[in-house]
Amino acid sequence: MSETEPTTPTHGLGRTEIIAMVAAMIAINATAIDIMLPGMQAIGAALGEADENRRQLVVTAYLLGFGTLQLLFGPLSDRLGRRRPLLFGLSVYAAAALAAILVERFDMLLALRFLQGAGAAASVVVAIAFVRDLFGGRQMAEVMSLVMMVFMITPVVAPIAGQLIMLSGEWRLVFLFMAAVGGLVALWVGTRMPETLPPERRRPFTPSVVIAGFALVAGQRTSASYILATAAILGALFAFIGSSPQVYAGLYGMGVWFPLAFAAVASAMALGSFTNSRLVRRLGMRRMGHTALLGFLALSLVLTGLAALGPVPLWLYLPLFALTMMCFAGIGSNFGAIAMEPLGHVAGTAASAQGFTQMILGASLGAVIGQRFDGTVLPLVSGFALLAAVALALVLFAERGRLFGGATASPAARL
Repeated sequence: MSETEPTTPTHGLGRTEIIAMVAAMIAINATAIDIMLPGMQAIGAALGEADENRRQLVVTAYLLGFGTLQLLFGPLSDRLGRRRPLLFGLSVYAAAALAAILVERFDMLLALRFLQGAGAAASVVVAIAFVRDLFGGRQMAEVMSLVMMVFMITPVVAPIAGQLIMLSGEWRLVFLFMAAVGGLVALWVGTRMPETLPPERRRPFTPSVVIAGFALVAGQRTSASYILATAAILGALFAFIGSSPQVYAGLYGMGVWFPLAFAAVASAMALGSFTNSRLVRRLGMRRMGHTALLGFLALSLVLTGLAALGPVPLWLYLPLFALTMMCFAGIGSNFGAIAMEPLGHVAGTAASAQGFTQMILGASLGAVIGQRFDGTVLPLVSGFALLAAVALALVLFAERGRLFGGATASPAARL
C-alpha cells in the first residue's frame, strides 16, 4: 500500500471536509473539558463543594468515562461499522449535558460528567478508525496533524466562550451549549459521513474475538509502547487543564482573564500541529515525534529548575510553558499514527485499546499531579518532567534503544 494513497475510497468527501469532520468529532471533547474551566469555582460554590482541588474532578470524571467506554465502542465499530456507534454516542453525550442542567449535588454532576464522557468515547474511537480506514503511514500522520491543528482552535475558543456564558448568565447554560454542539456534530455526521468499513471487513462481536483483538494490540511491541508513552504525555496535558484555573486565575491573579493565557498555550499547540503537518511527510513520524519528545523533556526540566529556585514570574513562565506544549503537539499525532500503523486490520479495536489506555492512565496521572497543587507551579512542571522521562524510556524500549528511525531500523521503523 502506498503511503500517499487512501486505503479505501473517500465516498465523495473531499480531504478538507474529512479533516474538518474528524476535527469536529474530536473537538466536542475539548469543548466538554475546556469550556468548563472558567466556571469551576462557580459550580463548586453552587453545589456545595468547597475543596478547590476536588473541583478538578469535574474534568477527571469526564475523562474516566471517556476512557472506559472506548473498550466497548471500538469492537462495536468493527462489528457494526463506524456510523451507528458514533451516532449513539453523540446522543448520549448531548442527553447527559442536558440532564446536568438540573443537578443540585456535586456528586450527581460528577456522575453525569462520567456519562457524558462515556458517550463521547465513540467520537474519538470512530474518528481514529475512520482516518485509518482511509489513510496509512505518513499520510495518516499528516491528516491527524491537520486534524489536531483544527482541533486546537477549540481550546482557544472554548474557555473564552465559557467565560462569556458565565458573564451573561450562569454555569448551567454552559451545559446547554455543550448539548447544542453535540447535536450539530451528530447532524453533520448523520447527513455526510459515509460508512468506511465494508461488510466483508467486519469482525464478530464476541468475547473471544474482542479479547483476541486487545491481545493483538498488547502483544505488538511498537504499538503497546507508543500507546503507553502517549498516555504518559497525556497525563501532563490533563494535569495542566485541571490545574489551569488555580495557576492562572489564582496563583498569577489573572481572574476572569485567565482564558487568554489558556488560549495562548493552545495557540502554540496549534502552531506545533501545523508545523508537524508540513514536515512529517518529508522527515517521518519518528524524527518529528522523537524530536518533539526530547524538546518537551528539556523544557520541562528547565521549568522545574526555575520553579525549584522560587516563584516563576508570569512573563517567563507563560512563554516557556507555551513552547513546552508546542512540543506536545508534535508528540500525540505522530505517536498515535506509529501505534496504529501495524493494526489497520483491527482499526476499531486498536483505537479503543489505544484510547482506553491513554485516557484512563492519562486521566489518573493527571489527577495525581493536579491534586498535588500547592500554590506554586513546581508540582505541575516537575510532573511534566517525570512523565516525559517515562515516555522516553518507553520509546527507547519500542525502538530497541535507537531514536529517529536509525539506519539499522526496519522499513516500518523509518516511517
